[in-house]
Formats: sequence, C-alpha cells, structure tokens
Amino acid sequence: MAFAYSIEKCPKSIDLSHHLSDVGNARQVSPLKGLFKYIKTPGIISMAGGVPDPAYFPFETLYADTLIKDSFRPGPAESQSPLSWFWNLFRGSEKVQTDRITIPKYTANPEDPNLAVALQYGTATGLVPLQKFIQEFVTKVYQPAYSDFTTIVHVGNTDGWSRAVMTLCNPGDGILTEEWTYPSACAGARPLGMHVVSVKIDDEGMSSEDLEQILSTWDEEARGMKRPHVMYTVPCGQNPTGSNMGSKRKTEIYNLCVKYDIIIVEDDPYYFMQEGEYTPKHLRLASGKAKAMSAQNTENEFLKGLVPSYLRMDYQGRVIRLDTFSKTIAPGSRLGWFTCNPLFAERFERQGETTTQAPSGFSQVLVTQLLTQQWGYSGYIRWLKGLQYQYTLRRDTILDYFAEEFNVSQEPGSELWNGHVVHVCYAKSTRAPFMKEKSALKPLISYVPPRAGMFIWLKVHLDSITKYTSLDEDDETTEKKIWVALAERGLLISPGWIFAANTEEEALSNEGHFRISFSNVEAEVMKKAVGILSSVLHEFSA
Repeated sequence: MAFAYSIEKCPKSIDLSHHLSDVGNARQVSPLKGLFKYIKTPGIISMAGGVPDPAYFPFETLYADTLIKDSFRPGPAESQSPLSWFWNLFRGSEKVQTDRITIPKYTANPEDPNLAVALQYGTATGLVPLQKFIQEFVTKVYQPAYSDFTTIVHVGNTDGWSRAVMTLCNPGDGILTEEWTYPSACAGARPLGMHVVSVKIDDEGMSSEDLEQILSTWDEEARGMKRPHVMYTVPCGQNPTGSNMGSKRKTEIYNLCVKYDIIIVEDDPYYFMQEGEYTPKHLRLASGKAKAMSAQNTENEFLKGLVPSYLRMDYQGRVIRLDTFSKTIAPGSRLGWFTCNPLFAERFERQGETTTQAPSGFSQVLVTQLLTQQWGYSGYIRWLKGLQYQYTLRRDTILDYFAEEFNVSQEPGSELWNGHVVHVCYAKSTRAPFMKEKSALKPLISYVPPRAGMFIWLKVHLDSITKYTSLDEDDETTEKKIWVALAERGLLISPGWIFAANTEEEALSNEGHFRISFSNVEAEVMKKAVGILSSVLHEFSA
C-alpha cells in the first residue's frame, strides 16, 4: 500500500469503553505504584516503598556478546554458485561476528540503559528508552490509521492475550477465532467462562464470508449468549496452517468488525517471517529466484513487501496488536508489547501493576541496549530482513525433501484450501511413471506450502489408511495411532486435534492433521524427519 504516512493527519480513536469487562472497569491504580508519580520530583526524599538500594545489587556491570545486525544475509551473495545456499544453509562455515554490550550499574544520563534502574522495581510501562524505541518502530513499520495509539510492554503475547481477555470479556461471553488456532488462546479463555466461536478458514486464513454469516444471523436465544464482541486472530503465518492474510481480506474483516462493533486482537509473532510463495527446487534454481530476493536490499523495499497489519486500516482504535521479541530475538526474553488505544493501554497498565508488574529488568535492559545503542532502528530492520530470508530457506528446504520422499502432485484445493494449489503426496512408485498410475494410487497427505511462519499443516488422508479403522476396540483414532507411531520411531510433531477451536466437532471428524515445524532443525535432520513420516504412513497404508 503506497502512500505518504502522516500521523498528524490521522483521526483520534473513538470511545470504546463499552467493551470493558466488569473486571476491566473495576481496576484501580495500584496503591503502591500510584506513589511513583512523585519519585521524579526534584529534591524529593523517597522513603515510601520497600525499595532496595542499588548498591546492594550484586551485578556491577552486565556484558553480552551479541551477533552483529548483518549476521544473516537477506539474500545469497552474488559470488555464490546456485547450490551454495543449500550447503551453507544454517550459518555455514562463516566465522561468527559479534559486538560487545556493556551495561553499567550507573550512567551519567539516568535514561540511558543502566542496572540501577533496570533491576529496580519499575512501572508496568517498561524502561523509558525501550518505550521510545517501540513507539518509533510501530509508527514507521505499522503506520496506524489513528493518531493517539499507545504502546505498552507485556511479558510475551500469551500474557498480552490473557490481559486482553480479562479486560474485555465477562464470563459467558463468546470469542471469535479461526477454526484452527493457537491452542493456548482457547485454553486460557475457557477456564474464565468464555466460549470459543469458530470461523471457517481458507488459504488466506479467516473467511470474511463465514464471519459475516455468523454475525448477521446470530441468535442469542439459540446460542445461549450475546453476539461476540472480541475476535482473536493470527493473520500472518496463521498458527497452525501457515497462511498469510492479504490486505484486501483484512479490510473486509475490519469493516465487518466496525459494522458489528468487534474488537480485533491481532496476535502477530510471525509478521517478519512472510516467506512468500514456494517455488519447487528445480524451478527455483533454473529461474534464479533466490538471487532475485537479494535485490530487495533497502529498508523501504523490505517493509513495502510485507502485508500491512490491521493497524494500517484501523481508524477507530479497535485493534489490539500483540507483538513479541520471542521470534525475532529470544523467547526467554519474555518481552513484547501492545499497540492499542489509550483507554485499553491504561487498563492493561493497571492490570500489570498488580500481576506481572514490569517484564524482567535483565531482559528489558539487554534488549533495550541491543536495539537503541547497538543496532538502532535501521539495524533491527536489517536483522529482521536476514531472519526472513533464513526462515524462507528452511521452509524451502523441508518442502524440497517432501518432493524427494513422495510423489507430489499439485492439484486444485477444496474446502479449507479452496482456490489454492494443494500439494498432494503419494507413495513413491518404483514401477510405471507416476503420472500414468496416479489414478490407481491413494493420496497419503496434503499440504499448502506455508507463506509465513514456522509450520507446515498436514492433512492425513485417512481414507487411504487400511491398517486401522478410525475407531477400533481400544477407542483410539487413527490420527492418534499415527502420531504415537511417529513418536516411537523418533519423530515428535504436533497432533492436529490440539489446534481445533471447536473440540467437539474435531472429536467427531474422520480427518487427520499434524503440524510440523521447520524452525529449529538443520537440513539433514529435516531429511531424516520426512523419511520417518513417509515410512510410517506407508506402513499404515500397506
């Protein structure tokens, strides 16, 4: 979407206070945290809190050797041969280059990252330099369509979602989400008395048509609850399917949420892992597509190539965006942030004051120093470009191994994958050419190559499985039997049933699904994993 962004020309957020839950409305300023507004008063003698003296902190200086922002190329080097990307896929033989981070206990400027502040009790809004960096980042990258958006830290996106649920939903409320979704989102909401309302998905993620059908025909008496006013969605690298929602679909869904007054919680940890369409290996090498990727070597070109966030079209402030450093820096940092309207941000701050308080001071100060002093905004964008390319290579590599292990046919999709090309895997043939005998074979698994994220969503064709019926004497589904057989053979992947938003419907389904992650194993391990999968499926279909 090409336009000159000017935050000054954007409207302010509208009043959405009617969406607050009873708990969200009831939160007060923490009695202790309320005192902090006076701490910065010049000359004040602060003896109010049980605050330890930084002199007693056993950390005088914190050092860390960090990878440089250019550690991962955003594309192959011009001098590389067509196959060298494969052999040097995961860091290769290159010497690791690092920079040293030094964080002292005290600094001349108290706003510079320092341990005396970072390791002390702090506010739920986080360290000041980190706040400033995040605000700049959101402004430049996501370009919200309203002017008074606010950012505030949280302890990772799962914590962010938990706060959103408690701030917006009362027991008995419904929450809209994709029919296949991140399991912890549902598991965290159900014990609080919320009901999950599943929306069909296709190759782009949540279906705007099915969403409108649900909302326009909602019957409170038949459903036993009011029409939902909160939506949870993973639009980019949809977990578990790997789909990537385009801006047209997002606009359709956003307009529906305006029409039916719904708050969108956009959980987007994979935003910078938008990998694009998969090109088979032989075509990729022949066309030189890998080298063409390196042409996107500017900050603006990289950002323009990403599908816009819901924030880009949010002119009312009804989107709560969840960002995290878990996938771009480290999950153990337990650090992320909200972007939302000022009212919701203030409510999240009140909740943080009496629960998690601020994220870990160690995490905050290390990430802050890395982003503000070491890399800067442009350096972090450069790092993200490198990560995008690396995960694209990993995605391509595991899909190449599927093509080696199975006979893969590209066929029109239906239902979940309607309108998209599906890769259907058949057993390798040692007799006649595959295409001649394909009609006599039964497919084993199908998938659509993911366009973002870390996962491949596999559909198992249970009607091709002859070793067991779907339910036999031990009352275990064929899907579970295959999953157990894979684990016993040495391959652990995620069973599909844990991602079902509507667990009752999934329990009655005769379909099998698995989610396989390509994010954390090297090429030779991927090859072995796909071999185990192939072997087990062949045994079950024999």
